[in-house]
Parts: sequence; C-alpha cells; structure tokens
Amino acid sequence: MTNTVLPKWKRLDNAAKIFPSSSSAVDSKVFRLACELEELIDPEILQSALDKTMEKFPFYQSVMKRGIFWYYLEECDIKPVVELEKKAPCRPIYDNNRKNLLFRVLYFKKRISVEMYHVLTDGTGALEFLCMLVYYYIVEKYKDDFKDAIPSLNDNSTLFQKEDDSFRKYYKKPENSSNESKLKAYHIKGERLFDNNIAIIEGRMSLSKLLECSRGMKVTLTELMTAIFIQSIQKEMSERDQKKPIVITIPVNLRSYFPSDSARNFFTTISTSYNFSKQENDLDKIIIHIRESFQKELLEEKIRQKMNTLSALEHSVPIRMLPLIIKDTILKIATLFEERSSTASFSNIGKVSMPKEMEKYIRLFDAFTSPNILQACACSFRDNYVLSFATPFKNHNIECNFFRHLSKIGIEAESTTSGAGE
Repeated sequence: MTNTVLPKWKRLDNAAKIFPSSSSAVDSKVFRLACELEELIDPEILQSALDKTMEKFPFYQSVMKRGIFWYYLEECDIKPVVELEKKAPCRPIYDNNRKNLLFRVLYFKKRISVEMYHVLTDGTGALEFLCMLVYYYIVEKYKDDFKDAIPSLNDNSTLFQKEDDSFRKYYKKPENSSNESKLKAYHIKGERLFDNNIAIIEGRMSLSKLLECSRGMKVTLTELMTAIFIQSIQKEMSERDQKKPIVITIPVNLRSYFPSDSARNFFTTISTSYNFSKQENDLDKIIIHIRESFQKELLEEKIRQKMNTLSALEHSVPIRMLPLIIKDTILKIATLFEERSSTASFSNIGKVSMPKEMEKYIRLFDAFTSPNILQACACSFRDNYVLSFATPFKNHNIECNFFRHLSKIGIEAESTTSGAGE
C-alpha cells in the first residue's frame, strides 16, 4: 500500500479574495517591481539566483484553484524559469484553464522585473522577493568582489512568518459596523489603447530635493504628490465635470500598524477627495486639505476599524456558506461600485534598502501596476525617486501636467515613456 502525500494548500488572505472575481483582460490585477542594474543581465546567473530565492519563498510556488466556497492556493512542482521580456508588461497571469504559477521573473538588458498576480502578495511582499533575488544575483555575479565577506541582507523572518495570514491574526470582530458613504467620483475619460495595452510614463527625480520641498511645505512627500496629482487631473476637466470630486485611492501598508513579516497581502486603502466646484483651485489650499484628510484617515483606530470591517465579511457565516459562483458575482458587483468612487490611485512603495556594499551595482528601482484607471506608483533608492504612471488611455496630458507642476516648484524630472501609446 502506497502513502499518497497530499499537496499543501492555503486559504487566500482577506485582501486576495476579491482579485480572482474582479480580474479581466482589461484589468489583470498584475503589478510589476523592477530593478535596473549598471550592467547587462546574465540570464544563467539570474536563474540560479531565482532558485535560491524560492527556497526562502516556497509558498510562492503555488497555483490557484477553485473550491466549492472559495479559491485557494495549492503548492505545486512547477519550477519558475526566468524569461527574456518580449511582451507587453503586466499581461494576465491567472488563467482558469491553465495550471501556472502566479508570478513571473523577466529580464531585459540591465533590468530585472518581477510581475505578481495580486492574489499572491502586495507591493511589500513583492519588494522583499525582488530584493532577495537581486541580492543573490549580485553575490554570484560579483563573487570576486566579496571574497573577504558576503554582505548581509538583514532578512531575519522565518518561513512561518513569511507565510502568515496577518488579516486572520489581527482580526477582531468590529463593535460597530462602518457605513461610510462613498462619493461618486469624477472619472477620467478618453480613447483607450488597442488590445488592452498600457502606457508607462516614468519620471526620475532627486529624492533629497523632493524631501526638502515637502518639508518646506510641512507635508509628507506622499501628501505633496497627491495634491499635485489632483491639480494635474483638474486641468483636464470640463466645467461640468468639476461638479464631481476627484477621489484618489491610496493603499496603506498594515505592517506599519501591526507587527508582521508576512510576504502575503497585508494592506488596506484610504481615499482623499477634492471638489473644485466647492474648494479653491490653489495648490497650497489643496495641500492643506490633503494633509488634514490624511491625518484623519491614518489614525490607528480608524485603520484598525477599516481592516476589521472588511475582514468581517470573510468571517460572516452566511457569506461563507454561499457557493463560489454566487460569491464571484457579488464580488464583481462590489468591485464595480468601488470603482465608481475612485478617479485614480497613488501608491508609495517607499524607500528600498539594499546592503551598502551592493549599492554601486544598482541604478534604481521602480514599480507600476496594470491599470483600469490612471495609476501612479512611486519608490526610491538612494537619491533616485521614481514615479511611474500606468495608463490605459492614449492621452497623456495629465501626466505631462504633473511634471510641469513639479517643474514650477523647482523639481526637474527625467521622464521616459514605454509601452503602447502616443
């Protein structure tokens, strides 16, 4: 009699549950983090680095399957293989008719890119994966430079900590349900790129100059960028459109509020809005409003309540008992309602840290996501602050407005465009 070893499986975390139902060719729910090195990539060394990285992230070697009540992740024996980048960025990864991993590792010239299906992880988890991949690549590529001592990456979390579902760990049944009314936001309109393609408009700036500017205005860098983003959108609105508020959605890393080393999803979102039919079109006034909005939305108690309210749906017995086919329909409708309340999104991945001995081999990091609406994503490394706009639209006026606004306050950006579009 032979013993059959059943593959390990995991529930999707709370944030991941909505992505399978809301994924489509238009909105793949795939995002990308990339690292640009100073020299051309060696694919054989990159593959070796990926093999070592997977030892630290074995649960990423999983496929997604449909259950009766929920989707779930099942470990598999598919080995991830690095690919030369030839196709459009952030194309769909999950396919119900195919058994495949939920991420891909790409290389092109001097760039290493990791694309993740959002079911698997968030920006923080993906960045941890990419940093470890780059670390192993540099250690092997420049091994002669590290004969005396190999730099440490300061990764002290265990496999159990990386696999932790922190939503479940910190869930507490909310005492009062949160019924915040959602604004019907202004939506950017325009001709979309052919065949669900996306365009990437990227600006590279001095982080030290940006911080000097934001400190002079007594706001955080994210608050300043959000305010400029709002004013850039307003410039393209008609008088009639300005009756609706511009609403910017901002992901919030819950690891800043709850101790967690999880490499899975652990985030929520906040929104900030500005109505030009009721409020002044002045950058200083917008900045003050955004700063006050952030201070209210980022209170620990409010973040905790938001997380618990969203998690409560997963713990609801009536919801849990619904078959997956009905849950899919409900979650698709919920996503459509959520999209009505957002104009654009801005995500700040934050500052990327690598061992000091390795910094000379690395030029920059950047990030962007597959957009159904206009999305901006920022990250920094050393003094390089990179802001990437991902858009499904042919018209790039909003992005151009943004960089013009920065120039007016003394910040010059080196801008590049890639992907499809004009």
